[in-house]
Amino acid sequence: MTTAASNDISDEPTRLERLVSKIFSTNIETPTVRPTPNASATLLAGVPAQDDCAVYALTGEQELVVGSDYVRGPKFRLYEYGLLSDYDLGYYLAAANISDVAAMGARPIGLLTVVRYPPDMTDSQFASVLEGIRDACTRFQTVTVGGDIGGAERLILSATALGVCRRGGSLRRQGARAGDVLCLTGPTGVAGAAMRYFRGGARSTAIDVEFRQTLLDSWKRPVARVREGILLGEFGSVTACQDTSDGLKAAVTSIAAASGVGLVIDEHDLPISPAVTAVTEFLELDRTPMIMGDSVDFQLLFTIPERDLERLRKAFENQGLCCHPIGQATRDRAVSLRTRQGDLTPLPGDAWRHMPDVLTGPQRAVHPG
Repeated sequence: MTTAASNDISDEPTRLERLVSKIFSTNIETPTVRPTPNASATLLAGVPAQDDCAVYALTGEQELVVGSDYVRGPKFRLYEYGLLSDYDLGYYLAAANISDVAAMGARPIGLLTVVRYPPDMTDSQFASVLEGIRDACTRFQTVTVGGDIGGAERLILSATALGVCRRGGSLRRQGARAGDVLCLTGPTGVAGAAMRYFRGGARSTAIDVEFRQTLLDSWKRPVARVREGILLGEFGSVTACQDTSDGLKAAVTSIAAASGVGLVIDEHDLPISPAVTAVTEFLELDRTPMIMGDSVDFQLLFTIPERDLERLRKAFENQGLCCHPIGQATRDRAVSLRTRQGDLTPLPGDAWRHMPDVLTGPQRAVHPG
């Protein structure tokens, strides 16, 4: 972060009055979200009111879904390399938190953010973070409703997303049953491939021309699968769901453990991004471990009874969305990959584990961010 003249850096009350309120004044006025025709959540007081808390009016039978997540901010490797901007960090913060609400099958109704900034952060840099947050919320049809700003030793970003769904409609990781089909909303491994490519010294002209933006956008403009989550929540027979923010392998093992089932992934059914193929071929890496590994792609992984699969696929197609069956739940609780040759093997790739940064050595899986 560059040092600026003192007149480019204002105090917290001034930033609240001149920047925060102005940036979020474009919030949808008193937005109302309806998880069912007979239930609603209406924002009564948000950022422009400058009260201590946001206020909602909730009517009818519904469930409130709440999720909170911190992101690495300036400690993202690609930010340190100069490939992500302050705007991108704000956008990522919002998308990552809204993704958790989407994975629960809920409609987002608001986002609370914590933006703690270092003494040398200029007003324009601070505003860029907030603008990224605002624009991501707009893209995913929700609003920023408040939170906290203030000083810190470095930029610290955290948020809490709120959502609503019909009563009994929230999707959980537990609930998958033997015989259910395991499905994925889109290709994984792109963010992981981006990290591997940009961390290396070698460059490919073909990749830079054809896939550079795709790779960077997996970090700059991550997609919270809100439309897919709402569809799954309203469909009625989805048995388990979560996003792939810790990687596909981590999501598979998590659903299996929570549901008390096994899961067999069919390698030949995994959706594959051309960008992942290009990077793994260039770096001479195995493609499947990249697809399964610790890549923050924010796809949704879910299970559904086989009898309902075709109806769900048609519902996805009708909305221009994708649904990829990639495996099946079993009774024996083993989690494995059925290779293209028909062999059953352990899932490849490194699943990310939440562990303190002070740990080092082979026992620590390092998140790509």
